[in-house]
Amino acid sequence: MTEQISALRLGASLYVPATRSDLAAIANGHRHPFLKSVILCTEDSILAEQVDAALVNLAECLTKLEDGRPLVFIRPRNIEVLGRILAMKGIERIDGFVLPKTTPDSMIACATLVPPRFMLMPTLETLDVFDATALRDLRTVLSGPGLKNRILALRIGGNDILNLLGIRRRAGKTIYDTAAGPVMAALVAAFRPFGFALTAPVFEDFGDLATLREEVSRDLDHGLVGKAAIHPFQVGQIERQYRVAEEDLEIANRVLAVDAPAVFQVDQIMCEPATHSQWARATVDRARIYGVEGKADSLTTLDRRLVAS
Repeated sequence: MTEQISALRLGASLYVPATRSDLAAIANGHRHPFLKSVILCTEDSILAEQVDAALVNLAECLTKLEDGRPLVFIRPRNIEVLGRILAMKGIERIDGFVLPKTTPDSMIACATLVPPRFMLMPTLETLDVFDATALRDLRTVLSGPGLKNRILALRIGGNDILNLLGIRRRAGKTIYDTAAGPVMAALVAAFRPFGFALTAPVFEDFGDLATLREEVSRDLDHGLVGKAAIHPFQVGQIERQYRVAEEDLEIANRVLAVDAPAVFQVDQIMCEPATHSQWARATVDRARIYGVEGKADSLTTLDRRLVAS
């Protein structure tokens, strides 16, 4: 099995249609060297009539994957396409699969088909997200022996959830400002306390940086680290917000100190290692991967070139 990694390492995962002619350059990190993870998609990002061409392109890409690249995942269109992908030469070079529209039955079928060496990221985006009993049933399947340790994270399919509600977010609104907001909170409550990491859905307006930043801030408030990105420009904007405030890192280190008292205060804020240690460990890990927050960044030359592309 592929060496287990932390879901924190996913960062802003760039979704890339498998039809792109530069697929290998993106997957190897040549086109966008800052990427931490890439998801090569054969599902909603391509048309049904493009699937065969996408699979030919994907097969060629697999033969070109190099060491030292970003994490690479493939999103199959369905279980039949998943079977075709698993038979491709070089498939062992990828890190895992993003499983769309996951239900208990589809999860069992995919887990049976996919060898244990691959990490799995089921996507929560069906009618089950509105049904607490269905979510409990899915959690039971995901928690089964031999499966839970293969689940890197659960991905929340925000646009599919909005589609099921028959709405689309208006300009300047985060997903938390829509009827999907309570669904997001319910998914966190259904899975996070049981040891599953969750990632946040895509923000589709890559020209609205202010609202993107607000949404990422609220992602973090919900315990979501890792977010789908549909444009390379979004990646740096998202990951900058994953940096940890210097004061938060100081508090986290004090909470985790071996000689920490049972209760103490920092700047009139109560700290209690018994209840804050999980947050503290996640904060230290985040700082190690994304760094410590400094002054606000202005757009770099690279940022301007990416947003124009």
